[in-house]
Amino acid sequence: MLARAPADPFSLAKGLDRIKSAGLFRTRRTITSAQGARIQADGQQYDNFSSNDYLGLANDARLVEVVQEAVSVYGVGSGASQLICGRSRAHAQLEEALAAYTGRSRAVIFSSGYLANLAVISTFATRREDVVVMDRENHASLVDGALLARASLRRYAHNDVAGLEGLCSGNRTLVATDSVFSMDGSIAALPDIVSVCARRRAMLAVDDAHGFGVLGENGGGALEHFSLDQSRVPILMATFAKACGVMGAFVAGPDDVIETIIQSGRSYIYTTAMPPALAAAAGKALSIVMQEGWRRDKLHALVDRFVRGAKQLELPVLASTTPIQGFLAGSATAAVKGSDYARERGIWLNAIRAPTVPKNTERLRITLTAGHSDDQVDRLLEMLAQLKKQLWP
Repeated sequence: MLARAPADPFSLAKGLDRIKSAGLFRTRRTITSAQGARIQADGQQYDNFSSNDYLGLANDARLVEVVQEAVSVYGVGSGASQLICGRSRAHAQLEEALAAYTGRSRAVIFSSGYLANLAVISTFATRREDVVVMDRENHASLVDGALLARASLRRYAHNDVAGLEGLCSGNRTLVATDSVFSMDGSIAALPDIVSVCARRRAMLAVDDAHGFGVLGENGGGALEHFSLDQSRVPILMATFAKACGVMGAFVAGPDDVIETIIQSGRSYIYTTAMPPALAAAAGKALSIVMQEGWRRDKLHALVDRFVRGAKQLELPVLASTTPIQGFLAGSATAAVKGSDYARERGIWLNAIRAPTVPKNTERLRITLTAGHSDDQVDRLLEMLAQLKKQLWP
């Protein structure tokens, strides 16, 4: 008689079934074109309103040319971490340019924003008596950084500055916040947060991934928008994967902050450096962000067009003045239905469900870019008006 197979101690199949039955199963789709306002998948063309390529640089011919030239010099891979032999002249030049552009003493490059945030939190919250305080809607990388650190994690209600102050204790406190929140497009009350940190003698770290290149007269991000220098915001993190159209990230700040991250940031020390060719491309993108302000002007005009149209059509859209707009569906099932409805009509939108957003606030996350046209935005609004009737007849 054959022995009965042992039961699966992890119950993986049952766990996947629970995810599917709750309407939370994630599906990967394959894009067969470059990123842009129009993309191709499964042989079809779509208006793409899901990309964070805010300034339309991900397929810019100048960046492609820089990558090709840099690959001929540096090759494809970086070979090792920056502290071993992976740091190239392209990395050094990019860090110098970032320090000058952001008005900060130094900058250090990471392979991704996720790794940068892990390094920031775990470097400056090392003792059990330390406290990390953050907005409940912060990006997962900040939350995960706090969970990996030894410190106590405290979270305040979204944009509740009074709640923030109440959580800052007499211990060594690190306050971390997104500048532009990735799921609803709201902007943090950074001047008020800076004031709280000054009163409570807390260190402040700002994740400007979705503000960098988009906000500010010169694209310097939320800190330029609010005129906040490194004396008031000592730790600035931003990525190249959004407005710059490349990949990777950086942290900028005073010399001792950056040197401490280099010496102690585990996700910096033990990670292979981003490819030099991409560092070169990020440097080129940075110069374009600075010089071509028309891209921001066009982007903000498209955001205004969408917001005005959504108001006229009485769409259930969250209040936002940034390129991130949220069409509330109200349930996971409705969000998935909305995403499928949009894709059937040639518009690429993704359903955002719990736990990424709170339950019952599931939504379609819409992102506008400088690559879009007025006609594309108008088609999007028309489709959303039809979808509203489908979801709430």
